[in-house]
Amino acid sequence: MKRFAVKIAYLGSLFSGSQAQPGLYTVESAVRRDLGLVLKTEDPDLKFSSRTDKGVNSLGNTIVFYSPMEDGNVLLKALNSVSESIFYRSWCEVGEDFNVRYASRRIYRYVLFGEFDMQIVEKCCRLFEGTHDFSSFCHADGRSTTVTIDRISCIEKSKTIVLEFEARYYLWNMIRRISAAIGSAGSGKTEITEIAAALEGKRINFGTGRPDALTLIDVQYDFLEFAGADPRGFSGRRDENARDAYLKL
Repeated sequence: MKRFAVKIAYLGSLFSGSQAQPGLYTVESAVRRDLGLVLKTEDPDLKFSSRTDKGVNSLGNTIVFYSPMEDGNVLLKALNSVSESIFYRSWCEVGEDFNVRYASRRIYRYVLFGEFDMQIVEKCCRLFEGTHDFSSFCHADGRSTTVTIDRISCIEKSKTIVLEFEARYYLWNMIRRISAAIGSAGSGKTEITEIAAALEGKRINFGTGRPDALTLIDVQYDFLEFAGADPRGFSGRRDENARDAYLKL
């Protein structure tokens, strides 16, 4: 048995989130179905690098599992041939000590729709970079709310702002809440001083951005090198739009 790390892409609109939930179609249930068909095993010891909420897209979420198939290229071709809604993008063989949760960085992209003051947006991005207490910008789940964001970039594209975040990890709803705050300030609804106050501990709720505007771009491991798959071999039978999206990778 070999242990593989595999990067997967999917449209969030097709799933009720990534984690398995009774009676719901999730990313995990879809992956387990595909693995069962290809590997003929009930428990491949499947683990995910990141959780995505209902509606959130992925171009590079990473899973790890055991496989009796030893050729990674053949494995991905087989998985993509049976998959209804997941594109298995790339693979890498990993050792027993590899923990898929311990990534070097996670890169997310959020798209704001509308007209914004780019100078204000840029100032907001710089405010959120670095180490802060993000208690006003997350859904508390018992973890420490102090997180370091290494980079936030912003690009204006025809009445949209594309925000890109880079950090080792994030808190639940963190990016969607930060993006909502940036959008509110950029559109003149919120003062930057309010955002600064929230980062200093003042409890302010700026709302939560829509999930379909968020995409997990990549989960990166500096010590691994992934081999890619050819998206032209993916059928995407559940939704033709899913296949079209994957072909743009």
